[in-house]
Amino acid sequence: MADTPVPVTEWPDYSTNPQGGDPITQDLNAPYDKGDLCWILVCTILCWQITPAIGYLYAGMHRRKAALTMIFQSLFCASACGIQFWIYGYSLYQSHASNPFLGNGSLAALHNVLAQPSLANSDIPDILYACFGFTFVTATAMILAGAMLERGRLWPSMLFLLCWTTFVYYVLAYFEWNPNGWLYQLGVYDFAGSGPVHIASGFSALAWSLMLGPRLSEHSVSERQKMIHFKPHNPFLVGIGTCFIWFGWFAFNGASTANLSIRSIYVVINTNLAACGGGIGWTLLEYFYTKKFSIIGFCSGIISGLVGITPAAGYVPVYVAALVGFLTSTCCFFTNKYKYLISIDEGLDIFAIHGVGGFVGDILTGFFATSWVPALDGVSGSTYAGGWWEHNWIQLGYQLAAAVTCAAWSFVVSCILLFVINKIPGCHLRETEEDETKGLDFKYLNDVHWEALERGSFGGYVTQGVHQGVPFSGSGPGSESESAEREGVAPRKQD
Repeated sequence: MADTPVPVTEWPDYSTNPQGGDPITQDLNAPYDKGDLCWILVCTILCWQITPAIGYLYAGMHRRKAALTMIFQSLFCASACGIQFWIYGYSLYQSHASNPFLGNGSLAALHNVLAQPSLANSDIPDILYACFGFTFVTATAMILAGAMLERGRLWPSMLFLLCWTTFVYYVLAYFEWNPNGWLYQLGVYDFAGSGPVHIASGFSALAWSLMLGPRLSEHSVSERQKMIHFKPHNPFLVGIGTCFIWFGWFAFNGASTANLSIRSIYVVINTNLAACGGGIGWTLLEYFYTKKFSIIGFCSGIISGLVGITPAAGYVPVYVAALVGFLTSTCCFFTNKYKYLISIDEGLDIFAIHGVGGFVGDILTGFFATSWVPALDGVSGSTYAGGWWEHNWIQLGYQLAAAVTCAAWSFVVSCILLFVINKIPGCHLRETEEDETKGLDFKYLNDVHWEALERGSFGGYVTQGVHQGVPFSGSGPGSESESAEREGVAPRKQD
């Protein structure tokens, strides 16, 4: 008869046994609360769908001819960045290194990542925190991916995203989230990733847009315009994407406590209130200037509020959460309104919403943070001294230092990476004028040619059975062709 595993009562020294014990002879689950494990695991699943949701949002904001490329990019980020995270990403920012700048390869391929308490919180095992962490890097890469906006070549873009996560995201994540990182040691408050996620992606998107140059004008293919405005082709898709992002952000922020506690509940409330304040703030400002409402504007405000509360959700009281969202949204709105002054075609407003929004969120965190909100996790106790409101004046300086560091590092390193990649034979960043005018979807995705054939875009009737197994509207019960045959008239040509 097999022996019953003995429950672990004390974790061995990490240097002796980094896995935490022998799963055959010891019950490595015993020290952990099942509620904590369930909460983080479920939030991981919910958080994952933020990545494709951003793809839907961006697809709706593109013109039709490049929309599906964003869906493709979201799946690429979820897949390729997930593999990268497993191979070396997690090790770069969560290894037990002693230097203040970057981790090592000790956890490569999640080797030795198992039952030992995580660096984020001793209430959950290292393997669970790693599981939660991969959703962050994929979503961050996808936020940045929109900067290729209808004129970036797909292969170099994917190469850049993998290089960017290596040299920007994981470096900044180590700075702020690893207990040995220099910004962590400084005492910076960044609850769920304003620096590595939003500021980094926003300022890198600015660099990418600058390096690519503006999109071509439809009316003058050979002439590059300084600023071109193209309307999003599908605001409905933008709204759907925003709903899923808002839904996933409850998990994104809520599980960043790395346990299930009153603080987790508090964080979810703060997240919702900030999204509400951000959405209302942007909408009111837009109506003031245009006398009309906008789905795109409302969604932009909601996401601005979510960005602003990301660093603050676990530190500020609920009665300022909506204000944080409102103030962040206001700053993002005016950045978007006057972005033409820098003559950069950044049509998805990644810099305005994520770069500026993350920067403002960091500052507001230093202003409104309290000492008692983080203590609601049952672990922190008196670790945090609060912010400006509690007379911890220096905290605002720490927050500013972190925001400037993340902004400068991400912008400069992105420019270097883009410059180098552009010099690699066959990896030039900008699409040809012909392919840009035709659309990225038509160059890279086979699906678009099928779709165009269904709609008769090649100048002819849709023939029955051209591509079996793919739904199309050209024939069949209830179709225009079937109705025309019944009435004895020729079917009209499709547009």
